[in-house]
Amino acid sequence: MTPPPELQQALGQLLGDARLSATPLPGTDLSLWLIDADNMDRAFSPEETRRILEEPPYWCFCWASGLVLARWLAERPEWVRGKRVLDFGAGSGVAAIAAAHAGAREVVACDLDPLALAACRANAELNGVTLGYSADFFAEADRFDLILVADVLYDRANLPLLDHFLDRGREALVADSRVRDFAHPHYRRLEALEACTWPDLAEPAEFRRVSLYHATREAHARAPAAVQA
Repeated sequence: MTPPPELQQALGQLLGDARLSATPLPGTDLSLWLIDADNMDRAFSPEETRRILEEPPYWCFCWASGLVLARWLAERPEWVRGKRVLDFGAGSGVAAIAAAHAGAREVVACDLDPLALAACRANAELNGVTLGYSADFFAEADRFDLILVADVLYDRANLPLLDHFLDRGREALVADSRVRDFAHPHYRRLEALEACTWPDLAEPAEFRRVSLYHATREAHARAPAAVQA
Protein backbone atom coordinates (compact mmCIF):
# COMPACT_ATOMS: atom_id res chain seq x y z
CA MET A 1 0.00 0.00 0.00
CA THR A 2 1.19 3.48 -0.83
CA PRO A 3 1.30 6.00 2.06
CA PRO A 4 -0.87 9.11 1.69
CA PRO A 5 1.36 11.57 -0.24
CA GLU A 6 0.55 14.64 1.89
CA LEU A 7 1.37 12.84 5.12
CA GLN A 8 4.46 11.11 3.73
CA GLN A 9 5.82 14.43 2.49
CA ALA A 10 5.22 16.11 5.86
CA LEU A 11 6.96 13.29 7.71
CA GLY A 12 9.85 13.30 5.25
CA GLN A 13 10.42 17.01 5.82
CA LEU A 14 10.86 16.28 9.53
CA LEU A 15 12.78 13.02 9.47
CA GLY A 16 14.27 12.63 6.01
CA ASP A 17 14.03 8.93 5.17
CA ALA A 18 11.18 8.17 7.59
CA ARG A 19 8.31 6.22 6.07
CA LEU A 20 4.66 5.71 6.92
CA SER A 21 3.37 2.17 7.07
CA ALA A 22 -0.15 0.72 7.36
CA THR A 23 0.28 -0.80 10.81
CA PRO A 24 -2.09 -3.18 12.65
CA LEU A 25 -2.76 -2.03 16.22
CA PRO A 26 -2.17 -4.67 18.88
CA GLY A 27 -5.31 -5.96 20.56
CA THR A 28 -7.62 -4.43 17.95
CA ASP A 29 -8.88 -5.08 14.43
CA LEU A 30 -7.79 -1.59 13.34
CA SER A 31 -4.80 -0.36 11.32
CA LEU A 32 -3.34 3.13 11.06
CA TRP A 33 -0.81 4.92 8.91
CA LEU A 34 2.05 5.17 11.44
CA ILE A 35 5.74 5.91 11.31
CA ASP A 36 7.56 2.68 10.52
CA ALA A 37 9.11 1.21 13.67
CA ASP A 38 12.46 0.85 11.87
CA ASN A 39 12.62 4.65 11.61
CA MET A 40 12.70 4.87 15.40
CA ASP A 41 15.67 2.51 15.77
CA ARG A 42 18.34 5.08 15.07
CA ALA A 43 19.84 8.22 16.54
CA PHE A 44 18.32 11.49 15.37
CA SER A 45 20.53 14.34 14.23
CA PRO A 46 20.43 17.61 16.20
CA GLU A 47 18.49 19.23 13.34
CA GLU A 48 15.95 16.39 13.26
CA THR A 49 15.53 16.64 17.02
CA ARG A 50 14.92 20.39 16.76
CA ARG A 51 12.29 19.90 14.07
CA ILE A 52 10.53 17.15 16.02
CA LEU A 53 10.35 19.34 19.12
CA GLU A 54 9.04 22.31 17.17
CA GLU A 55 6.49 20.37 15.11
CA PRO A 56 5.95 16.96 16.70
CA PRO A 57 4.34 14.54 14.22
CA TYR A 58 2.03 13.15 16.90
CA TRP A 59 -0.48 12.11 14.23
CA CYS A 60 1.83 9.30 13.05
CA PHE A 61 1.82 7.52 16.41
CA CYS A 62 -0.98 5.71 18.19
CA TRP A 63 -0.50 6.96 21.74
CA ALA A 64 -1.22 4.66 24.64
CA SER A 65 -4.37 6.50 25.75
CA GLY A 66 -5.86 6.36 22.26
CA LEU A 67 -5.12 2.65 22.04
CA VAL A 68 -6.84 2.07 25.39
CA LEU A 69 -9.93 3.99 24.22
CA ALA A 70 -10.05 1.99 20.99
CA ARG A 71 -9.92 -1.30 22.91
CA TRP A 72 -12.45 -0.07 25.49
CA LEU A 73 -15.01 0.84 22.82
CA ALA A 74 -14.49 -2.42 20.94
CA GLU A 75 -15.26 -4.35 24.13
CA ARG A 76 -18.10 -2.04 25.23
CA PRO A 77 -19.83 -0.81 22.05
CA GLU A 78 -22.89 0.26 24.06
CA TRP A 79 -20.93 3.40 24.98
CA VAL A 80 -21.26 4.69 21.42
CA ARG A 81 -23.77 2.54 19.54
CA GLY A 82 -26.37 4.76 17.87
CA LYS A 83 -24.87 7.92 19.39
CA ARG A 84 -23.35 11.15 18.12
CA VAL A 85 -19.68 11.23 19.13
CA LEU A 86 -16.88 13.80 18.90
CA ASP A 87 -13.21 12.81 19.27
CA PHE A 88 -11.42 15.86 20.72
CA GLY A 89 -7.75 16.29 19.79
CA ALA A 90 -8.17 13.33 17.48
CA GLY A 91 -4.55 13.02 16.28
CA SER A 92 -4.45 9.84 14.22
CA GLY A 93 -8.21 9.43 14.65
CA VAL A 94 -7.93 6.07 16.42
CA ALA A 95 -10.69 6.76 18.98
CA ALA A 96 -13.01 8.20 16.33
CA ILE A 97 -12.46 5.20 14.06
CA ALA A 98 -13.05 2.80 16.96
CA ALA A 99 -16.32 4.59 17.76
CA ALA A 100 -17.45 4.31 14.14
CA HIS A 101 -16.54 0.62 14.13
CA ALA A 102 -18.56 0.13 17.31
CA GLY A 103 -21.72 1.46 15.69
CA ALA A 104 -21.85 5.19 16.47
CA ARG A 105 -24.52 7.08 14.55
CA GLU A 106 -22.13 9.92 13.73
CA VAL A 107 -18.47 10.55 14.60
CA VAL A 108 -16.60 13.84 14.24
CA ALA A 109 -12.82 13.91 14.48
CA CYS A 110 -11.77 17.30 15.87
CA ASP A 111 -8.22 18.66 15.79
CA LEU A 112 -6.58 22.05 15.30
CA ASP A 113 -3.76 20.58 13.20
CA PRO A 114 -4.56 20.21 9.47
CA LEU A 115 -2.10 17.31 9.24
CA ALA A 116 -3.91 15.51 12.04
CA LEU A 117 -7.21 15.89 10.18
CA ALA A 118 -5.51 14.61 7.01
CA ALA A 119 -4.29 11.61 9.03
CA CYS A 120 -7.81 11.04 10.34
CA ARG A 121 -9.16 11.04 6.78
CA ALA A 122 -6.49 8.63 5.55
CA ASN A 123 -6.96 6.31 8.52
CA ALA A 124 -10.74 6.38 8.21
CA GLU A 125 -10.39 5.30 4.58
CA LEU A 126 -7.89 2.60 5.58
CA ASN A 127 -10.44 1.17 8.03
CA GLY A 128 -13.50 1.57 5.82
CA VAL A 129 -15.40 4.02 8.02
CA THR A 130 -16.90 7.47 7.47
CA LEU A 131 -16.10 10.37 9.78
CA GLY A 132 -16.93 14.06 9.95
CA TYR A 133 -14.14 16.57 10.57
CA SER A 134 -13.79 19.77 12.57
CA ALA A 135 -10.91 22.15 13.24
CA ASP A 136 -12.72 24.13 15.95
CA PHE A 137 -14.32 22.43 18.95
CA PHE A 138 -15.87 25.67 20.18
CA ALA A 139 -17.63 26.19 16.86
CA GLU A 140 -19.45 22.88 17.28
CA ALA A 141 -23.07 22.88 18.43
CA ASP A 142 -24.18 21.28 21.67
CA ARG A 143 -25.44 18.12 19.99
CA PHE A 144 -23.13 15.27 20.97
CA ASP A 145 -23.95 12.37 23.22
CA LEU A 146 -20.31 11.63 24.03
CA ILE A 147 -16.99 13.49 23.83
CA LEU A 148 -13.94 11.22 23.59
CA VAL A 149 -10.61 12.59 24.77
CA ALA A 150 -7.21 10.85 24.68
CA ASP A 151 -3.76 12.21 25.56
CA VAL A 152 -4.80 15.85 25.81
CA LEU A 153 -4.06 16.61 29.46
CA TYR A 154 -0.26 16.30 29.13
CA ASP A 155 -0.35 20.11 28.94
CA ARG A 156 -1.81 21.25 32.26
CA ALA A 157 -3.07 24.39 30.51
CA ASN A 158 -5.68 22.08 28.96
CA LEU A 159 -7.21 21.05 32.29
CA PRO A 160 -10.00 23.71 32.10
CA LEU A 161 -11.24 21.91 28.99
CA LEU A 162 -12.65 19.22 31.27
CA ASP A 163 -15.61 21.51 31.97
CA HIS A 164 -15.96 22.64 28.35
CA PHE A 165 -16.34 19.06 27.14
CA LEU A 166 -19.68 18.97 28.97
CA ASP A 167 -20.79 22.12 27.12
CA ARG A 168 -20.80 20.18 23.83
CA GLY A 169 -21.62 16.66 24.98
CA ARG A 170 -23.92 14.96 27.48
CA GLU A 171 -21.02 12.77 28.60
CA ALA A 172 -17.22 12.80 28.37
CA LEU A 173 -14.84 9.84 28.42
CA VAL A 174 -11.23 10.85 29.03
CA ALA A 175 -8.16 8.60 28.73
CA ASP A 176 -4.92 9.89 30.22
CA SER A 177 -1.54 8.49 31.26
CA ARG A 178 0.20 11.73 32.23
CA VAL A 179 -1.72 13.43 35.05
CA ARG A 180 -0.99 11.75 38.37
CA ASP A 181 -2.96 14.15 40.57
CA PHE A 182 -6.14 14.12 38.50
CA ALA A 183 -8.85 15.65 40.67
CA HIS A 184 -12.06 17.02 39.24
CA PRO A 185 -15.39 16.98 41.08
CA HIS A 186 -17.38 15.82 38.05
CA TYR A 187 -15.12 13.06 36.72
CA ARG A 188 -14.88 9.62 38.26
CA ARG A 189 -12.19 7.11 37.49
CA LEU A 190 -13.53 4.00 35.78
CA GLU A 191 -10.45 1.86 35.37
CA ALA A 192 -6.69 1.83 34.81
CA LEU A 193 -5.37 -0.25 31.90
CA GLU A 194 -1.96 -1.09 30.47
CA ALA A 195 -0.92 -0.09 26.95
CA CYS A 196 2.03 1.41 25.13
CA THR A 197 2.38 3.92 22.35
CA TRP A 198 2.66 2.29 18.93
CA PRO A 199 5.24 2.01 17.55
CA ASP A 200 6.75 1.47 20.98
CA LEU A 201 8.70 4.52 22.16
CA ALA A 202 10.06 2.66 25.19
CA GLU A 203 8.35 5.17 27.45
CA PRO A 204 8.65 4.80 31.23
CA ALA A 205 6.31 2.29 32.85
CA GLU A 206 4.30 5.10 34.46
CA PHE A 207 3.20 6.30 31.00
CA ARG A 208 1.99 2.82 30.07
CA ARG A 209 -0.76 2.89 32.68
CA VAL A 210 -3.79 4.69 31.29
CA SER A 211 -6.66 5.85 33.47
CA LEU A 212 -10.19 6.31 32.14
CA TYR A 213 -12.40 9.06 33.59
CA HIS A 214 -16.10 9.60 32.99
CA ALA A 215 -18.33 12.63 33.55
CA THR A 216 -21.95 13.44 32.79
CA ARG A 217 -23.61 16.78 32.25
CA GLU A 218 -26.30 15.86 34.77
CA ALA A 219 -23.73 15.46 37.54
CA HIS A 220 -22.10 18.73 36.51
CA ALA A 221 -25.46 20.56 36.59
CA ARG A 222 -26.29 19.22 40.05
CA ALA A 223 -23.01 20.42 41.55
CA PRO A 224 -23.11 23.54 43.76
CA ALA A 225 -22.21 26.74 41.96
CA ALA A 226 -19.14 27.25 44.14
CA VAL A 227 -17.79 23.85 43.09
CA GLN A 228 -18.44 24.48 39.40
CA ALA A 229 -16.44 27.69 39.59
